[in-house]
Amino acid sequence: MNHGSETVTDWRARYQELEREARDPRLKRFYEAGIAAADTPIKDVPMLALDFETTGLDVTKHGIVSVGSMPMTLNRIQTGASKFWVAKPRRPLLDESVIIHGITHSQIENAPDFLEHVPEILEEMAGRVMVVHYRGIERPFFNEALMNRIGEGIEFPVIDTMELEARLHRVQSGPIWRRFRGVKPVSIRLADSRKRYNLPWYRPHDAVIDALSSAELLQAQIAYHYSPDTPVQDLWC
Repeated sequence: MNHGSETVTDWRARYQELEREARDPRLKRFYEAGIAAADTPIKDVPMLALDFETTGLDVTKHGIVSVGSMPMTLNRIQTGASKFWVAKPRRPLLDESVIIHGITHSQIENAPDFLEHVPEILEEMAGRVMVVHYRGIERPFFNEALMNRIGEGIEFPVIDTMELEARLHRVQSGPIWRRFRGVKPVSIRLADSRKRYNLPWYRPHDAVIDALSSAELLQAQIAYHYSPDTPVQDLWC
């Protein structure tokens, strides 16, 4: 299936390929756990809401400082099973990023390197589809972090709640003349997207809270615009 011009990966088959190719035993175990078949209804898919806070947005210059995760299904968000990790980045922690995510120099001073958290993070991710808001962070930053440390990257499917909002509002944006008349495009930022579904406001840039925010947003998006029987291949990328 194509989402616009984007070809969607057959992730079950891709995991089988990656399992054969993986050299690191941690990655091999992760891929061995498999993933839902593409035609699985979203109501039957185990998921993990995931959020990375980083020192910046450039994957080649910045690093991961915290990770929050929260297991979920379409019907239930397991807040009591949330996990939080703080890591000491290999690149400098800039003052402007501290203002955003609130992780301070003193908090990371004695924190372990991200690699020490990887086995536990992979255990949480195994067998689940990731739920994120903007796939330009979690997947590329995780891949880059592993490439720099073990010489292998990582691939995994994500349901991107930002992309789901973008699909909806690309369709509903109307004719191009609206833009020339100064009609502002609809914001698909996390807080603005949640507001459209009457979801509560949460303080942003806390990794666990942002994971919860994305989880709740996905549930609302499915309720309003999709169906519990929607195949996961229509949502993931």
